[in-house]
Amino acid sequence: MRGHSDLDKLTGLGHNTPVPSDTLPEISAKSLAGPPTEATAALNPQQLRAVHHGGRSQAGAWTAGPLLVIAGAGTGKTNTLAHRVAHLVLNGVAPERILLLTFSRRAAEEMLRRAHRIVAQVPAAMRRPAFAVVRLPWAGTFHSVANRLLRRYARRIDLEPVFSVMDRGDSADLLDVARHELEFSSKERRFPRKDTCLAVYSHCVNTRLPLNRVLGDAYPWCAEWESELKALFRRYVEAKLAQMALDFDDLLLYWHTLMQDASLAQEVAALFDHVLVDEYQDTNSLQAEILLALKPLGEGLCVVGDDAQSIYSFRAANVSNILDFPSRFSPPARVVKLEDNYRSTQPILGAANRLMAEASRQYQKELRARRATSESAARPRHVTLLDDQAQAQYVVESVLAAREEGVALRRQAVLFRSSHHSDVLELELTRRNIPYVKYGGLKFLEAAHVKDLLAILRWADNPKSRIAAFRVLQLMPGVGPGSADRCWKGFEAGGYDWSALAGFRAPAAATEDWAALLVLLSQVGDASAPWHG
Repeated sequence: MRGHSDLDKLTGLGHNTPVPSDTLPEISAKSLAGPPTEATAALNPQQLRAVHHGGRSQAGAWTAGPLLVIAGAGTGKTNTLAHRVAHLVLNGVAPERILLLTFSRRAAEEMLRRAHRIVAQVPAAMRRPAFAVVRLPWAGTFHSVANRLLRRYARRIDLEPVFSVMDRGDSADLLDVARHELEFSSKERRFPRKDTCLAVYSHCVNTRLPLNRVLGDAYPWCAEWESELKALFRRYVEAKLAQMALDFDDLLLYWHTLMQDASLAQEVAALFDHVLVDEYQDTNSLQAEILLALKPLGEGLCVVGDDAQSIYSFRAANVSNILDFPSRFSPPARVVKLEDNYRSTQPILGAANRLMAEASRQYQKELRARRATSESAARPRHVTLLDDQAQAQYVVESVLAAREEGVALRRQAVLFRSSHHSDVLELELTRRNIPYVKYGGLKFLEAAHVKDLLAILRWADNPKSRIAAFRVLQLMPGVGPGSADRCWKGFEAGGYDWSALAGFRAPAAATEDWAALLVLLSQVGDASAPWHG
């Protein structure tokens, strides 16, 4: 076990301690040399070090030790990672042997789009024809990749490959059903609501911590219900197993379980020569353990992130994953820092640098603006106000003052962290007759009508999905929770056969809709029917 002083020396962690040059091994001009393209010409030296990390083995394959890219805000992280993908492909790494993990599907799509464009800029004579188009079949979020792997190896970990995946709303609803069955909703003292219960459960899974520790650290107001929550979570897990359903946390949990079997872990790891991870500072303990099981020696493992941008600890993100990454391997992982900012101006970056310097443990970085900055550029102001109302008034008065100085309203923006944070400001703008457009709010897949449609498809795909069935049944006129429960029990007794639904007497108001639903479910739920998608 390394002492803190040794760890700091290796990784450049520590308060006001610069990263020693010997922690960033010299990279020869030959290793930096790559196909001359217009895209790579735009990369700075630090980005090139990250992109061209590694070298050819005696067998001719491109190999690389563990790499950590500390990408400060606005330093071209996405572009660097896309170039890394393109570089691997251009050097003979088969696209299907690359695993790219991101925190959103959009991020994965954007990186692949850029990587394809980079490869296309390389003269045809310098690239392999088979790799002219960059298509990474294993690119996506942790959860989407887990979903695919689990379906492939399901039976070997006692799972059915046809399991359903519940979203957060469905998971909360199923927890609520269990909550009512255990009669916790009728307690004399207020029992935590379904969303809080789900948050506690999720925190336990993703932090790998026991319930009493999670309650004490993050949910102290729920600590008195520890025994009841244990019973609730046990019932919730039993319900998921009975319905062949997994929630988002289960996807990671079962992937982690898969990697605990030595032979299975070796089989999964053998699928990938290179693993690239975006936003590593936002990973939780479960995700970090999965990655270490995939690449225990760090071969081909590249993670990108910024410890200064770790803000999701409330979702179980563990900043120690990125802080301790280099010392997980022997020799330690190479650290490359990106500090040239292409997005902001120096006065803003100066304020950010001062704030970051106060961290007690960090990768020291000094962000530098690549954009020209006027000497008269205003410095950021930190304004403290009494309450939300005073804040709204200050913002509105600042907007009006800027308008009087010639800055049109459409050229002004107010940023906020969450949608509801603008509530008071919106009222003040309306009161003063200031027009505005708000961006953000309810996501498409969270809209009720979309969730209704998806519930029909989920039930048709998995007849045992009680939570989907309850949502669909209550779409029928006159059908409430009681009627839906009676219908479900009859369907369950009939062996989950769609014909069993015909025995349910629907309310008169639902006669026409009920007949149409039965036809739809029998057609969509027929596994032998051709797929026209």
